Amino acid sequence: QVQLVESGGGLVQPGGSLRLSCAASGFTFSNVAMSWYRQAPGKERESVAHITWNGASTYYADSVKGRFTVSRNNAVNTVYLQMNSLKPEDTAVYYCVQGDSWGQGTQVTVSS
Repeated sequence: QVQLVESGGGLVQPGGSLRLSCAASGFTFSNVAMSWYRQAPGKERESVAHITWNGASTYYADSVKGRFTVSRNNAVNTVYLQMNSLKPEDTAVYYCVQGDSWGQGTQVTVSS
């Protein structure tokens, strides 16, 4: 049974940083790509970042490019999203995704 558990969200001021973590279990983590999505209030879910099985390739939405960094540690079955220079428009629930499986999400709020 696939389980994805996000953590690390919270309230941060504009310009601040947060690091999200996603602990994965129930599948061979080191064999698969992983993604982060987000959903802001009243908006559709959008892809934020994607990382290949070995971390060799990454993808970012234009809105976060240069500010967010996705990484993974296959030894501990965890994928990360380092978010810097946060903006109010980054406020959303952030989800860890593998294939059709989604975590429960973690709330990120950027506000002064």
